[in-house]
Amino acid sequence: MIIIVISDTHGYHRDVVVPDGDMLVHCGDMSAGGSAHEIARAFWWMSRQMHRHKLAISGNHDWEFDLAPKNARSLVPSGVTYLENSGCMIEGLRFWGSPYTPAFRDFAFNEERDAIGKHWQLIPEDVDIVITHGPPRGVCDLVEGAGHQGCDRLRHRIEAIRPRAHLCGHLHGGHGYDYLGDTLVVNASICDERYRPVNKPIAIEVLPGQRGRFIPY
Repeated sequence: MIIIVISDTHGYHRDVVVPDGDMLVHCGDMSAGGSAHEIARAFWWMSRQMHRHKLAISGNHDWEFDLAPKNARSLVPSGVTYLENSGCMIEGLRFWGSPYTPAFRDFAFNEERDAIGKHWQLIPEDVDIVITHGPPRGVCDLVEGAGHQGCDRLRHRIEAIRPRAHLCGHLHGGHGYDYLGDTLVVNASICDERYRPVNKPIAIEVLPGQRGRFIPY
């Protein structure tokens, strides 16, 4: 399966050139201010892409899902699967997604670092692909002038369960891919640290019985 990963489009989704693939995954922060209108427009755009499977989670800017979850879920169009501390199976692959990130400036889906581990314990041990808004500590998590800002407890969970791939965004300066053990970690933030939509989507391939593999394009 060819998976195209994007994150942190912040309303600039129409500026993104999305390559072909089997699945499109959005790792959160589809909006800038988190309004229902912004989120609906982003979902409509996502639903119009040609990939036969589409998955999305929220991010810390996507306030509507945190403050008015029932209304926000009504905005998810047919053909797009929304995950929030939940999972699904598609073509034999188990996915699990969460919007939570360590607390920062009182954004949506914030959790204190000493309490956030309760969310990561919900990740099934047999999951193939984990989708979280933020990255694990030390991998694809650099912030200009602040160093590594990823989540320690998320890293511990990923190291313990060893999924094939871990898809994320949130920390724009960490755009790219790396490995945590043999787990492929992808930070697909489209916006850079100045909120300019300059980064490309990231494509990976996951084959039955194999680890995730980065595909340059």
